[in-house]
Amino acid sequence: MPRMTEDPIKMTPPVKLACRNVWKVYGPHPERMLSGAPLTATALRATGHVGAVCDVSLEVGEGEIFVIMGLSGSGKSTLVRCLSRLVEPTAGEILYDGEDLLKASPARMIEIRRHRMGMVFQNFALLPHLTVLENVAFPLDVQGQPRALREARAREVIQLVGLAGREGHYPRQLSGGQQQRVGIARSLAVEPDLWFLDEPFSALDPLIRREMQEEFLRIQRQLKKTIVFITHDFDEAIRLADRIAIMKDGAVVQVATPEDLVLAPADDYVAAFTAHVARAKVVTLGRIAVPGQPEGAAGPLPAALRIEAVAAEIVTANRPFAVERDGQIIGHVTPQAVIGVLIGKGAG
Repeated sequence: MPRMTEDPIKMTPPVKLACRNVWKVYGPHPERMLSGAPLTATALRATGHVGAVCDVSLEVGEGEIFVIMGLSGSGKSTLVRCLSRLVEPTAGEILYDGEDLLKASPARMIEIRRHRMGMVFQNFALLPHLTVLENVAFPLDVQGQPRALREARAREVIQLVGLAGREGHYPRQLSGGQQQRVGIARSLAVEPDLWFLDEPFSALDPLIRREMQEEFLRIQRQLKKTIVFITHDFDEAIRLADRIAIMKDGAVVQVATPEDLVLAPADDYVAAFTAHVARAKVVTLGRIAVPGQPEGAAGPLPAALRIEAVAAEIVTANRPFAVERDGQIIGHVTPQAVIGVLIGKGAG
């Protein structure tokens, strides 16, 4: 059964991926360090060890886009590689559909990565001597699928990412954005349940990056994958994430929705990390809605809409708008409340 959240109307999805007290320690005797008293980053450094991932516990729901953020060296990429066991954790548990991956044999991990996980990294890593079709079909070739089946599947995902007609092109004949689409198509070819993306758009020009974010969201609306996505760009995280984890010095400082990270930061670090984010980009109508539906109210508008998307409409109309969630009116918002958010004085 799905679990109830604090909002009695919303339901959280079943947990797809979880990690419990995961550590990745580099140094001469990492396992010995974890067998004693509780550790701190300072204690590790004093003994010549480095805690790349420090006692991390989190859960990712089925169908969720879970974004991991942090400054360079915060441990976000190492954590994702631990979750897929591309890097071996020093200690902890990693549960995928209830199976502890740290107890899985090498052969079992190969099977899981080949058939159930997709991975996209900043480096496109396309094979230059293969065409788009051959690059996308490559993981299916590794699986041993017959040529006709793997090429048919490759054509499906090539069309999905908007590259139909370029199946015979080589990587050198494609733009950076097109190459990234090939990388995404290749990872989707195996029909993964779980999709890891490590700063996949950071090397792209701003306009192409925006287009790829839109494409990514379009694909996710169709496929509803469980996604763990790393980025250092808060604007990107706001656009994509259901929830965000903020990391510092190998530890997770806070996990929350973009809205709650900005409005209720756990500490000064998170507050500083989100200080320059415009509230209108993250605050939703549901957050500022007040009970009741005044006579003559316009709408209704969905509670999940962010202020930035509808501010002009509400302020120009100069009247209240009803707000609904799951088909039920939960209240209304006023132009004055919207203006308050726009000037940074509303929603907490």
